[in-house]
Amino acid sequence: MTTVSRTFIVKPDPATVVNYLKDFAHAEAWDPGTEECTQESHGDIRVGTRWHNVSKIAGVTTELMYTLETLTPGRLVFKGENDSAKTTDTITVQAKAGGSEITYEAVIEPKGAGKLGEPLLKILFERIGTKTEQQMTEVLDGLVA
Repeated sequence: MTTVSRTFIVKPDPATVVNYLKDFAHAEAWDPGTEECTQESHGDIRVGTRWHNVSKIAGVTTELMYTLETLTPGRLVFKGENDSAKTTDTITVQAKAGGSEITYEAVIEPKGAGKLGEPLLKILFERIGTKTEQQMTEVLDGLVA
């Protein structure tokens, strides 16, 4: 299991941040690996909403189905899964410095043969975590006029 976590400050208030990030299709803008992310469930976004995510990491394309597991004013949890891995992305948001403090934690659990590459996964996902923090900050700060 590989865990990557980042904590950072953005300009928008917590309600704006959660309202934007609850739509996982927006990962196309803030996640450097996501190439395509489409909502599969119909209707409003709520616990149980699902997205089909296509990502490219280190030159390898992978597809996961993500589900919104938790949606509260200060916390979002998305779980993703395919044949080779399970992921849990937890985003906590609280008011800070006139905006929001975000803690983004990604837990990646390889399945089967993928477990052998875990030490390399940690290095790779730490780099991706830094890029994600940068892109998410840019995108969220752009929501404030």
